[in-house]
Amino acid sequence: MKYLNPKADLTFKRVFGEHPDLVMSLLNALLPLAPGQEITAIEYLPAEMVPDNPWKKNSIVDVRCKDKLGRQFIVEMQMIWSPEFKYRVLFNASKAYVRQIGNGENYHLLQPVYSLNLVNEIFEPEMKDYYHHYKLVHDKDSDKIIDGLQLVFVELPKFTPHTYAEKKMQVLWLRYLTEIDEHTISVPEELLSNPEVNKAVKAIEEAAFSPAQLLGYEKFWDIISTEKTLFYSAEQRGLASGMKKGMEEGIKEGIKEGIKEGFKEGFKKGEIKVARNMKSFGMSPESIAQITGLSQEDIEAL
Repeated sequence: MKYLNPKADLTFKRVFGEHPDLVMSLLNALLPLAPGQEITAIEYLPAEMVPDNPWKKNSIVDVRCKDKLGRQFIVEMQMIWSPEFKYRVLFNASKAYVRQIGNGENYHLLQPVYSLNLVNEIFEPEMKDYYHHYKLVHDKDSDKIIDGLQLVFVELPKFTPHTYAEKKMQVLWLRYLTEIDEHTISVPEELLSNPEVNKAVKAIEEAAFSPAQLLGYEKFWDIISTEKTLFYSAEQRGLASGMKKGMEEGIKEGIKEGIKEGFKEGFKKGEIKVARNMKSFGMSPESIAQITGLSQEDIEAL
């Protein structure tokens, strides 16, 4: 093994949590920043680990920082997708936004919070795009924006190098995250020729880590594998339980409808029998219709 996978906890934090120039490059490449709004300096903030599920605490890797304008950036590497993850991202970004000022301070001091979420699974299978940008916009005029929270989700398995080819650094960083792992023997020259990506590649060389760190790296992947198995098993149990419940409800509803239809059918047969007897005694169709509720056409056909 020559290189480690950059998506692991150890390597991701080594690259983007210890090198301000690299996380700044990543953010400028992947965030929807307008021309002139690029990040020019980064200061790290204490990381928070708030797992959305106790047994998934190792599936989330995060780096937090802010620039000289006061804008805050949360970078997360999410190894296992779950539906509640989007709400966790919104919660953490909102919390970071609110904590910028204390009671009585002016709201104009608030700066935008950007949350960049690199997801190692596909969670929008019906969509072709791998890049998902959420922001507060007017429902009738998308040019009207409340500039506070911006959330970006990147589905790494969907990425291919030719996608968004005009955004060179975005492509290079995503290739770095998706093409390099324990099986990589040689890194493509296109990545090594870029100074920032080259530095990130050198940071994940196996030789740069101690035996204890390498043991922790292997343990990380063992935990991820276990968590995926548990998550899959939970999904399957939920699916089986849902199917069973659906079948039980369907049977109950079928019985209920059957009784209802049977009662209606039996009642109508009784009306027909009564009407036939009345007709045999010479009663007029009009009188029979008034008593039984059957139509005169039905009575005449008896």
